[in-house]
Amino acid sequence: MLNAPQAAHLAAVFGGLSRSPQLWPRLLGAGTPITVAAGQHICSERDACHHLALILSGTARVYKLAESGREITLYRVEAGECCILTASCILSGQPFPAFAVSETPIAAVLLPAAQVASWMETQPAWRDYIWSLLAARLADVITLVEEVAFRRLDQRLAEYLLGKTEPDQELHATHQQVATDLGTSREVVSRILKDFEARGWVSLGRGIIGIHDRPALQSVGA
Repeated sequence: MLNAPQAAHLAAVFGGLSRSPQLWPRLLGAGTPITVAAGQHICSERDACHHLALILSGTARVYKLAESGREITLYRVEAGECCILTASCILSGQPFPAFAVSETPIAAVLLPAAQVASWMETQPAWRDYIWSLLAARLADVITLVEEVAFRRLDQRLAEYLLGKTEPDQELHATHQQVATDLGTSREVVSRILKDFEARGWVSLGRGIIGIHDRPALQSVGA
């Protein structure tokens, strides 16, 4: 059960759920606050899902891992969200089909699987929240599939660099981290980045990618 400060924090992040007089007291009674350090594995493939975490702060990354060791990021779970794959596994009784890791320190509220499933039948506010999150996440994954299947990697990489930075800003990430997010190999990312560097569009350092010509990156593939 959550105490008053914890309940206030949850209400500030999950305001829509707090406005349901039927759901809110049940959620406060069933929730257990937790913290997770950065870099911790949260779920592994084929794990059973016994709880659903409502994220109050921090970010978790959900990804698939190939036999070759290559990873592809499916999506991230941030404040105000829960992992929709976990919710799906609870509702279907299936094991978790991916991996999840905390990218930053996380504060969350854990809900028991039995409550998650029961509220889908009895609490419209909870059902609406889960379905809306599912629709948004499904759209994200479809976009990811389209990009991997139909767009050139140099276009995706240029768009990634622009999306991750503001003007006059550096991206603090390794080539492997970028490759993981794009679902490709570090060698391919490094080759394209070196080409961008030779053109004067970016500069490369240890764990840093400097962006110097945003219009040129925007024109890739145009």
